[in-house]
Amino acid sequence: MNKIYVVGIGPGEYEQMTLRAIHALENCDTIVGYTVYVDLVKEHFAGKEFLTTPMRKEVDRCILAFEEAKKGKTVAMICSGDAGVYGMSGLMLELGENYPEVQVEVIPGVTAATGGAAVLGAPLIHDFCLISLSDLLTPWEKIEKRLLLASEADFAICLYNPSSKKRHDYLKKACDLMMQHKSQETVCGIVKNIGREGETYQILTLKELRDTEVDMFTTVFIGNSQTQRIGNAMVTPRGYRHD
Repeated sequence: MNKIYVVGIGPGEYEQMTLRAIHALENCDTIVGYTVYVDLVKEHFAGKEFLTTPMRKEVDRCILAFEEAKKGKTVAMICSGDAGVYGMSGLMLELGENYPEVQVEVIPGVTAATGGAAVLGAPLIHDFCLISLSDLLTPWEKIEKRLLLASEADFAICLYNPSSKKRHDYLKKACDLMMQHKSQETVCGIVKNIGREGETYQILTLKELRDTEVDMFTTVFIGNSQTQRIGNAMVTPRGYRHD
């Protein structure tokens, strides 16, 4: 069967994979993915063939999956989180035009925004937006504009890829931009290693967030003007009446 499942495997641990994702991986012959993601699933699907490529070889990885499917195999292309949120489904569907004989099915997963929100409490209950601080594929000028306009519109904001060795000050720059429209006391949260060993979280103000060290395994949540800290939880009220 010439078929590829593009599978979001969630944050990392098996328990946070959807049943559809698990069934797709159980029913495939070959699992293709970035080396780190393949290592997360190997022990649970030990009987499969595994093919990997390093980071920044996304096009090569997709072509590899299609070439395997052309051989009559059922292939799973895996992504962390959700395949359609900064994942591989878009590229797979674009390249799929060159492989009309191969069927592509996208399998959703738990993305870091929802996985991290559950750890913090309920920071994304109302309107929110999701912005990546990585300027590898998006110019910083465009990221800057999105941060400013989302802050001005009082969205709760979730940030992916907040820092790296080359971008160590990007979160600080982002906070400075957001503080043009958001209070320094805005409730924020960070979650590291969502759904993986060593998961930790912290609730802090936007001013404190500005000077906080984060890494690529951290997801950052900035509240809107209504967001509160309730006990050890970050909560953005939606406005339900409870009188």
